[in-house]
Amino acid sequence: MSFNEWREEKLEDVIEFNPSETIKKGKVVKKIGMDKLMPFQRKIEGFVVTKYTSGTKFRNGDTLLARITPCLENGKTAQVSILEEGEVGFGSTEFIVLREKPGISDRNFIYYLSISPKLRDIAIKSMTGTSGRQRAQVDVIKNSIIKLPPIEEQRQIANILSSLDEKIEINNEINKKLEEMAQAIFQHWFVDFEFPNENGEPYKSSGGEMVESELGMIPKGWRVVKLKEIIEFIKNSTKPGEQLNNRKYVPIDTMPIKKLILNSYKSYKEAKSSLILFEKYDILIGAMRVYFHRVNLAPFRGVTRTTTFVLRSKSLEDISYNLLLLNMPSTISYADQSSIGSTIPYAVWEGGLGEMLLAQPPIEIRKKFNNVIFPLLEKMILNSQQNIRIQKIRDTLLPKLMSGEIRVPVEEEK
Repeated sequence: MSFNEWREEKLEDVIEFNPSETIKKGKVVKKIGMDKLMPFQRKIEGFVVTKYTSGTKFRNGDTLLARITPCLENGKTAQVSILEEGEVGFGSTEFIVLREKPGISDRNFIYYLSISPKLRDIAIKSMTGTSGRQRAQVDVIKNSIIKLPPIEEQRQIANILSSLDEKIEINNEINKKLEEMAQAIFQHWFVDFEFPNENGEPYKSSGGEMVESELGMIPKGWRVVKLKEIIEFIKNSTKPGEQLNNRKYVPIDTMPIKKLILNSYKSYKEAKSSLILFEKYDILIGAMRVYFHRVNLAPFRGVTRTTTFVLRSKSLEDISYNLLLLNMPSTISYADQSSIGSTIPYAVWEGGLGEMLLAQPPIEIRKKFNNVIFPLLEKMILNSQQNIRIQKIRDTLLPKLMSGEIRVPVEEEK
């Protein structure tokens, strides 16, 4: 095993920036929007298929680095893996595309370099433009000097960090399947009215009695209520300070989109103003631009801001039902339609979402549902908490590996 010397290199000599690719105008291809990139997450959260008009073009293996504020500061950086061999996709013009140079740099190493403090500091310091529309300058980044390990060591470094990200991605995939299962059961029981009757048979298709209501036909024994009658709207305000040191700070930009479990947070020291306390198993809904669909169960005690609703189940046995109810697209649509403000719409509770009518099943059915779903939620929470621990390990190793503080020995050729 040997340690070869690291060389000082100009970034443009080792990375191809915004490589030239061609897509015929009007061709239907895969598009990756900025919303499909999660902070410091390698895997891209899906794509849309649409006609190409304009945008940044890329291939599998390329790294997409957001160049606009606040996406760059928030760590929106990912590696493309949703394309076929030879396929070209496109996306936001606010992406900088980074590609390896054969024999000089490794594509996976480039991804980890792009999320390391080394390159991020260069990009953030290069930003220019008016407030709120600042962008990193590609020329400044290209002309920056870094110390680069030999390509064999680049691959070894990338392999170590990739093994951690692969475990995170496996956990995310398990959580995705569990969420789909929970949503399908909710739909079957409470939308299709096929919850199990006293004989364990699907209610509606087994001839269960339906009665007229202001919401249409609903099962006998169900009652029409307003959302605010079954869920508490919590506004327990607080001030910043050391009294929050046993809580985690969750501003709206750390809340995942279309995922049931809260999976990231910041230090309580970053909580500065308009603060609201929440407790374990509270449900958070991002009220600012509610159409982004941020509905998350809190697996810990924390503090958020007034841009987020804190909603509390009146009984622990109702957590699963309430979470899946609030996560319904129809619930988010109702909140969106009753939002106020045009440039930045905010959902409201009183006179808004809290007034939404729903058909609530009896407590016995909700308890049965919770018995089925809550173990799935707990498994998702465990996976999310494991991911947080793995991310901390990765983020501790990353700058040390990228700076050469920790060296990875490379097997010598025999």
